[in-house]
Amino acid sequence: MTPQQAIRTCLRKYATFSGRAPRPEYWWFFLFILVGNIVTGWIDMALFGTATAPDGGQEGTSPAIVSAIFSLATLIPSLAAGWRRMHDTGRSGLYLLYPLIVMVGLGTFGALMGMLGPVLGDGAIPSGLAGIGFAIGIFVFLISPLLVLWWLARPSQPGPNDYGPNPREVTP
Repeated sequence: MTPQQAIRTCLRKYATFSGRAPRPEYWWFFLFILVGNIVTGWIDMALFGTATAPDGGQEGTSPAIVSAIFSLATLIPSLAAGWRRMHDTGRSGLYLLYPLIVMVGLGTFGALMGMLGPVLGDGAIPSGLAGIGFAIGIFVFLISPLLVLWWLARPSQPGPNDYGPNPREVTP
């Protein structure tokens, strides 16, 4: 699959979360989005420059209008391509959201510990136990994006799976 075919396929399947996407399709589209974000960042710099802080001190940030439009336009197709890529490896597309799920879980755990502390009284939750739980949560939070990246880089599952036939084995 050529880069142009991959980009065309992913944009044509703009919000298609069913089916499978082989590795070249996903990674060429990923590269397209990466290069597109860099180019639109340069365009924003050329059009808007960098803003200076109100006190005349350090440089601030410039409005990233073109970058924001490109990112919003490619958000759904990039999620859909990743979802289909997970399907191609035999996993549910929800695995793509694993880091987000871990982040929400850590936030919920922290909020729960914050609420239970005053209710149960000081010393009810040993600080060592809370610290160990927090350390494990941070470890999982740091590892989860790498795990998703590893899943996205895995070879296609041979033959048909629950999500459809192998795209490399299907004759057009």
